[in-house]
Amino acid sequence: MAGASLRLALFAPHGRMGRAIAQASAEDGNVEIVADGGDVLVDFSAPAALQASLARATSLGTPLLIGTTGLDAGVDAEIAEAAREVAVLRAANTSLGVALMTDLVERTARVLGAGWDIEILEMHHRLKADAPSGTALALGEAAAKGRGIALAAHSERGRDGARLARKQGAIGFASLRGGTVAGDHDVIFAGPEERLVLSHRAENRAIFARGAIAAARFLKGKPPGLYTMRDVIEAQSSARA
Repeated sequence: MAGASLRLALFAPHGRMGRAIAQASAEDGNVEIVADGGDVLVDFSAPAALQASLARATSLGTPLLIGTTGLDAGVDAEIAEAAREVAVLRAANTSLGVALMTDLVERTARVLGAGWDIEILEMHHRLKADAPSGTALALGEAAAKGRGIALAAHSERGRDGARLARKQGAIGFASLRGGTVAGDHDVIFAGPEERLVLSHRAENRAIFARGAIAAARFLKGKPPGLYTMRDVIEAQSSARA
């Protein structure tokens, strides 16, 4: 596509997200999918392939968008090392709506305080392999940050059995799987005699593809460093101000 302002190289072009990004790029009209030499490398593949995409990005000096979920904590150091050489944006969910919701969760947790219980409910299609979803964990991290606590020390998952009274200050997770659900997420703040629920419903995988394109536009030309979807929405907000 001559004159395209953004050239994307897809690390896994034949995967579900790779095909969705290609379709969204065609609809955008100003994005070109290339085999090599793109402005940004986009990886929505599998956890086992991450080292290969990091190596490709750093060897070419190309910014990298990582949308792969199910990554273990051991890859954090590898991603941080790559971010010393190229711009890296890691996102459990590239939806702009989810990015804004994550910001709202952090702010809400900070304002309401420990007197409100936090529960995170997510539902995805029957083929999703990891649970809780990467998005649910990111929302949990946002809630924990708002409270100034470590999520790992306060999360409760997979409740089953007796004598399971909720611990003070816990952040609970529940995962549902079935059908073709693209992604539903609810963060429930349950206080004395009232509840506040922040919700997001993904109706089609295209929203993640469009968000990935927005994130790639943000990454193009950025200096080395580790970025998030919050940086993307803040940049968009500043541009519209």
